[in-house]
Amino acid sequence: MAAALALVLLPAGMPASAADKPAVKLSKSEAGAGGSLTVTGKGWRPNALLMLLICGRSAPGRGVIGGTNSCANGDGRAVTTDGEGAFSKKLPVAEPPEPCPCVVHVATVTGEQASADAVLRVAGHPVAPLPEQDGAGKLSVLDDTRLEGSSGLLTWFGAPPGRELVFTVGNVGSAPVKDPVFQVGTSHGVFAPQWEEQQWRGTIAPGKKAQVKLPVELAAGAHGDYLVSLRFGGKVLAEQPWGVGRPWGVTLFWILLCVVVPGAVFRIGMAIVDRVRPRGHGGNGRHRSVRLPDVTVRLPRLGLSPTATGTPPNPSRSDENARPARTTTTLPWFTPDTDPGAPTGRLSAPSELSAPPQNSPTTKGNT
Repeated sequence: MAAALALVLLPAGMPASAADKPAVKLSKSEAGAGGSLTVTGKGWRPNALLMLLICGRSAPGRGVIGGTNSCANGDGRAVTTDGEGAFSKKLPVAEPPEPCPCVVHVATVTGEQASADAVLRVAGHPVAPLPEQDGAGKLSVLDDTRLEGSSGLLTWFGAPPGRELVFTVGNVGSAPVKDPVFQVGTSHGVFAPQWEEQQWRGTIAPGKKAQVKLPVELAAGAHGDYLVSLRFGGKVLAEQPWGVGRPWGVTLFWILLCVVVPGAVFRIGMAIVDRVRPRGHGGNGRHRSVRLPDVTVRLPRLGLSPTATGTPPNPSRSDENARPARTTTTLPWFTPDTDPGAPTGRLSAPSELSAPPQNSPTTKGNT
């Protein structure tokens, strides 16, 4: 009768398994590294994406102490639930980075957060006791949670942005809480928070309060809207939004790189072309060409100096106003007495090299 009433009270279209709490079951409770086991679950949200991990330093009801840093993330598996919120997935067994107690931790990746753990004994893996926690001590956030700090110049160029989560908690239990271990998670968009263990050193007596400051850091180059969550004892105590600006320095760097590198390559290419191109006629005037005076044959200057023509030099004239005297050029194949350029009527002295006239009589001795 009660089961029939529960089915009537369920919303239309929602399967009966959705009203159950998410549960996980293992095909075997102990396995060695290198083996495998089958993980089955029910009561999850239909068509939800889940992540399956083997985590150390964990126990059902305590959660994964240290967050995913205590899990074998490299050997995890993802699975999507069916329309009834059930799944079955084969999971390889690997040793987590933290000692046991170990669990198979199943948690949602997107949408509303949900998780469940199942105890697993990893054969051959070391075992260490969990940190003590007094169940009588209960903490509650009394003041508004805030993020303090600012981004520096390096964050503008892609460095990991960091803040400090500041909140005030009070002990509403009947026992003191010593060195409480908080879990700080950051989520972006529809993804579930990634929890990280943060231990605060101090003791909070019953009815007392204390201000707690915990560091929060995102990945390098992170930007957009993030949500910082605080959890203690498996219960979320506070949430704080965090808007992270875009690292415009990285964008500016890539723009300058796309401009400077092609320009430098172009200049290097032009320098190489300038060296290997042959130097000849033509071109744009930047290259040295052969000039006419370099190829002109210098002919000997034919002429007589002023002293050879009988004209005495005039020392009274300066070199600037002095005009060269006109000289008569004597070609080498003409003798001075047969020079065609000689003035008419001017007789030159006979030369020993000149031939006698054809009609002149020959003298034969003294007469």
